[in-house]
Amino acid sequence: MSQSRRRFLRQIGGTTAMLAGVSTLANAGAKPIHREHLIEPIRPQSANDTVNIALIGAGIIGHYDCNTALKVPGTKLVAVADLYDQRLIRAKEVWGADIQTTRDYREILKRPDVDAVLICVPDHWHDRMSIDALNAGKHVYCEKPMVHHIEEGQAVINAHKKSGKVFQVGSQRASSAAVLEAKKRYEQGAIGELTFVEAFVDRSDALGAWQYTMPPTVDPKEIDWDRYLGDAPKRPFDATRFFRWRNYKEYGTGVAGDLFVHLITGLHTITESNGPTRIFSLGDLNYWKDGRDAYDLVTAIMEYPKTDKHPSFQFTTRVNLAEGAGGSIHTRLVGTEGVIDIGWNEFTLRRLKRPTAPMFSRGYDALFTYPQAMQETFIQQYDQRYPEGQYTRSVQREPEEVFNAPQGYDDRLDHMITFFNAVRGQGTVREDAVFGLRAAAPSLAANLSAEKRRVINWDPVTMKLLTT
Repeated sequence: MSQSRRRFLRQIGGTTAMLAGVSTLANAGAKPIHREHLIEPIRPQSANDTVNIALIGAGIIGHYDCNTALKVPGTKLVAVADLYDQRLIRAKEVWGADIQTTRDYREILKRPDVDAVLICVPDHWHDRMSIDALNAGKHVYCEKPMVHHIEEGQAVINAHKKSGKVFQVGSQRASSAAVLEAKKRYEQGAIGELTFVEAFVDRSDALGAWQYTMPPTVDPKEIDWDRYLGDAPKRPFDATRFFRWRNYKEYGTGVAGDLFVHLITGLHTITESNGPTRIFSLGDLNYWKDGRDAYDLVTAIMEYPKTDKHPSFQFTTRVNLAEGAGGSIHTRLVGTEGVIDIGWNEFTLRRLKRPTAPMFSRGYDALFTYPQAMQETFIQQYDQRYPEGQYTRSVQREPEEVFNAPQGYDDRLDHMITFFNAVRGQGTVREDAVFGLRAAAPSLAANLSAEKRRVINWDPVTMKLLTT
């Protein structure tokens, strides 16, 4: 690793393990997996190299994304927009009294010194704010899912292409060390031909189910309720709908838009797939019967067509927010010669060596149902035809390879570095508007399928819903 890269990683708080750039191994028999830091760091050379950023939406993800962006050398926060006055007060406490704060994000877009914006607002505002920001000549980092409804996606794509600016969707799986290392193994043919993929995210507590802490007292005058509603149906002020917006379909996209997108982003990154052609799902409210209308359990099966990158395969996925669900994330790619099991920042590769001779068993097989003499004749002929040592006579399991990202690794930071590299004209993002729609659309189609109780047909190339 170069000295400049080492200095960069120290600046962002990298651990000794990260500086070494070597994953840890859980199996002594496995080959070491070496990993350089995935993103080439950009170090500002002068004040002119600083990227001024503005945050739109200072909620939970807004704080996460902004704090991560500020770890990238050469970034400076100059403004924050939020519809809740108390969060604007908090923004100055956290990021400095000199930043501009406003309820109206359009004031930020008028500032000529703002280079890029982080859009971390409820889903129903993603398309409008992204388009406005791109039209204003700003680079955009927009949280996932890219859009609230599938039909909104093309307008964002068009605005992105017209603007010439950088646009990146904020599903950090596209930049994850584990996902990109798994992609290398997949492309090397480590698991043979892909046959199917299964993935899930489960959560088991109230915060995982979006029951976020609300202020002890809420003054409606401190919240711009009408602006918050935007193009959603008009309703009287409701603090719960404002602070726990993910629970409601009018503002959020439920477990599919929040979590399926991560799983699909990882899958598309590894396989370079454009997406499925058919989506069928079931959704239900099993545990969180608290007034929400977004499902707390969704299961889906999606059919991916054959491409020059992969054969056709099925993808099954699930998100469960019910108590006792376990709280974990997992993606499993199953191939003809092995399996890759991926967690968040780690994976295990298990390879199989298929037998070159027909298999038989003295136990769980039809052989033991035949007369003893016939069994002995069969075994004698088998040994002559398939001598041991010349043929593999059973499935052989090779030593596992286990990849763990270095302690302290942050895939969100890798994703941000990718974005700011592209803003500076060095490199491209992995998750632009086209990728963003191809990840969001199957997720939103899962919601649509559950609501309509039918298969949803999608063209992942033209990115259009099909009617049948």
